[in-house]
Amino acid sequence: MLYQFYDLQRSFLTPLAAFTDTGSQLFSHPCSPLAYTPVSRQIAAAYELVHRLGKDYEKPQWGIDSVAIAGRKAAVNPCTAVDKPFCKLVHFECERPAAAGPAPVVLLVAPLSGHHATLLRDTVRSLLPEHDVYVTDWVDARMVPQSEGPFHLNDYVHYIEDFIRLLGPDVHVMSVCQPTVPVLAAVSLMAARGETCLPRSMIMMGGPIDTRQSPTQVNRLATTHAYSWFEDNLIHRVPTRYPGAGRKVYPGFLQHAGFMAMNPDRHLRSHYDFYLHLVRGSNDDAEAHRRFYDEYNAVLDMPAEFYLDTIKTVFQEHQLPLGTWEIDGQRVDPGAIRNVALLTIEGELDDISGLGQTHAALDLCSHIAKDRKQRYTAPNCGHYGIFSGRRWRETICPKIAEFIRQSA
Repeated sequence: MLYQFYDLQRSFLTPLAAFTDTGSQLFSHPCSPLAYTPVSRQIAAAYELVHRLGKDYEKPQWGIDSVAIAGRKAAVNPCTAVDKPFCKLVHFECERPAAAGPAPVVLLVAPLSGHHATLLRDTVRSLLPEHDVYVTDWVDARMVPQSEGPFHLNDYVHYIEDFIRLLGPDVHVMSVCQPTVPVLAAVSLMAARGETCLPRSMIMMGGPIDTRQSPTQVNRLATTHAYSWFEDNLIHRVPTRYPGAGRKVYPGFLQHAGFMAMNPDRHLRSHYDFYLHLVRGSNDDAEAHRRFYDEYNAVLDMPAEFYLDTIKTVFQEHQLPLGTWEIDGQRVDPGAIRNVALLTIEGELDDISGLGQTHAALDLCSHIAKDRKQRYTAPNCGHYGIFSGRRWRETICPKIAEFIRQSA
């Protein structure tokens, strides 16, 4: 019933969010006489802060209309290349100038861990000038009818296999955070079967390949509670007003609450600073806050089967590094991979996937030649910094581009 109570609460907050949005405009719009009263900025700032705390956050748009390629502005058109029940494969079509030359195909596997794939907007924008980019855009489980059936971790692996086969043997697979595990599993299974349509390279960034290494608060949560605790306390049914009514999910609002609880002081300070920016008229700082939380607060529901499988397989039983993971009767053995280059990237200050967890893939892929394996630990870099922000754009993305060129 928790999801139903939450949904009812959102219904009550909707009028409040609309009222405070209107109030903020009345005390800030230059055409409103109320905007020129002595405390108009304070009132408008308070109204907007309450509005943003109470509003619903829809899935953000990609907002990538063009990029600079070979010194020219090239239009970008995100379109759906494959439409599966639980995932859309989005292709960022670019009008590339002839001078730019051929662009390596990159399959960017976004995490299914609470946020939308648009969280990787900066990642996509930085890759586009030199690469032909496809992204897995996972569907909010509350929008998937029950008639489509369940979605397990094994199904995620099969989706990745299908996308790799579709994009061909020249594709480079880049996974960020959670999907490092199913991507490594997919390529391992394909290699063990002797499939020829393997990717040229795998780039794995900040993922829980082996969570026994440098356990974080996230890892400890998964190991200090029994599997049944997650099943009994975190799984709820989608309310009736959504297409996925009745489907069992791990609700996005619970995941969001967990994100906020990890650093409550930082988020409280950020919202207070936002209020001060509005009062002082620091529009650029206020807009940066809006952009960040428009993305951060937009969350999706995960299929219950996938979430529980991940808790058990990845965090509690460590089946991938221990070699005990089987999918459809076939053991997942990264040692079967031979002709795929591998780059692992970690952040020195990552509080989601600790140091060594991603680099563990290098040892698991024991039959990849040493000169085709690389590792990089980004100094003074947290989890989000390895795929977004200045360090990503200036240091990490160029390293990935060079690795892909070497692996082509």
